[in-house]
Amino acid sequence: MTQASATAVHSIDFGIYRRRRLVNGAALTLALGAAGLGLFWLVAILWTLLWNGLGSLSFGLVTQMTPPPGAEGGLLNAIFGTVVMTSLATMLGTPIGILAGTWLAEFGKTNKLAEAIRFINDILLSAPSIIVGLFIYEVLVIRMGHFSAWAGAVALAVIVIPVVVRTTEDMLKLVPNSLREAAAALGAPQWKVVTMVAYRAARNGMITGVLLAIARISGETAPLLFTALNNQFWSTDMNAPMANLPVVIFQYAMSPYEEWQRLAWGGALMITLAILILNIGARTFAALSTKSK
Repeated sequence: MTQASATAVHSIDFGIYRRRRLVNGAALTLALGAAGLGLFWLVAILWTLLWNGLGSLSFGLVTQMTPPPGAEGGLLNAIFGTVVMTSLATMLGTPIGILAGTWLAEFGKTNKLAEAIRFINDILLSAPSIIVGLFIYEVLVIRMGHFSAWAGAVALAVIVIPVVVRTTEDMLKLVPNSLREAAAALGAPQWKVVTMVAYRAARNGMITGVLLAIARISGETAPLLFTALNNQFWSTDMNAPMANLPVVIFQYAMSPYEEWQRLAWGGALMITLAILILNIGARTFAALSTKSK
């Protein structure tokens, strides 16, 4: 190879290397810019929530009932209603979601019925929550003749199910088949392989899926507007309308009364902090349980 041809090849290689560096730098700049933009809005939302919500936190917020217009009060009945309906929805939706996700990952796999279930589950995941509220309104509220906390819990459970189904299936698929084969080689039946091997290996991911479902339903307003509605007073009757934080926050935030708006900010901050504490606690527990093995 002559010196001229070697110089030409070197210049071509350098040109390609320089172009790749420019493309890489541009891609990194765009990626960092997009991440920075997303973080900016997240920080702005959290800062606004903290700025307005911290001043609304008080002992009376969790000990007093929702007040009439122009009066002082708290959110005790709304907090109670949210805890009751969210807990009941989680207890209803989680077992169904885990069982369905287990069947899809361990038994259905490429079955045509499994493909149809996955398709329907994807639709439910992306469906607006107001559609779920209207469906439960038609199925339960109209048939019962009145709004109720039962209908609200069922509506929230319908939202929980597809989230738990997807995360359970995905986490079980990540479990290596060698673990299942080792358990089967020892003579364990398939149900024991699933419950004692696959579930244990995928436990942390499945817990995370349940927490994601709880976080989603904790702030849902539209389904409860059509099912549980609201209640200005303290009520433990599941067969009657029940107060809940999302609907109270929506109504109070839209009101012209300053005291109600203050309570709305306090309620929004409470939901955010509760979800944050729940996630941190669950992740800490999962990390400690993993280290102890």
